[in-house]
Amino acid sequence: MSAVVTSDCVQRHEDLFRDYAQLVYRTAYGVTGTHEDAEDVLQTIFLGLIRREVPPDLARNAEAYFYRAAVNMSLNTIRSRRRQRLVDDDEALERAEPNNSKPLGSPELLHQELYDAIAELNPDHAQILILRYMHDKSDAEIAKMFGVSRGTIAVKLFRSRTRLRKLLRARSGDTL
Repeated sequence: MSAVVTSDCVQRHEDLFRDYAQLVYRTAYGVTGTHEDAEDVLQTIFLGLIRREVPPDLARNAEAYFYRAAVNMSLNTIRSRRRQRLVDDDEALERAEPNNSKPLGSPELLHQELYDAIAELNPDHAQILILRYMHDKSDAEIAKMFGVSRGTIAVKLFRSRTRLRKLLRARSGDTL
């Protein structure tokens, strides 16, 4: 009997991976900006599922569960990367060649600054921003994923954009 349970469990995980791996990878890549980080996020999420019981959120709305997991794990990756940059030794900065640095207005640098700022937001607010602007979801679609009213999402979206603007202005003030 345990072989049947194990086989059913393996099949369930394979089905989930087949159905949601692309969503997780695409979301993680959009947030982190690197293929390596997106692959790490994808592997971490699905390995975590194998190691523990299926969470109740997954049974209720698998798409929302995987999306939220991908955003949260990706934002944690960005935060970790930022902490790593802060603790790197000063010698690395001295060894860095100026022509290897990205120009101030480069898309890569802007992407990094944007997602560093998003990583400072409340996780729900960050998820709502990413759903709205990266995945082009409507307020109503986001509300359905979160299980709240469209008005609640509209208010959170407004507050998130306002907070993000302040964070980006503060960052640009630091670099000027």
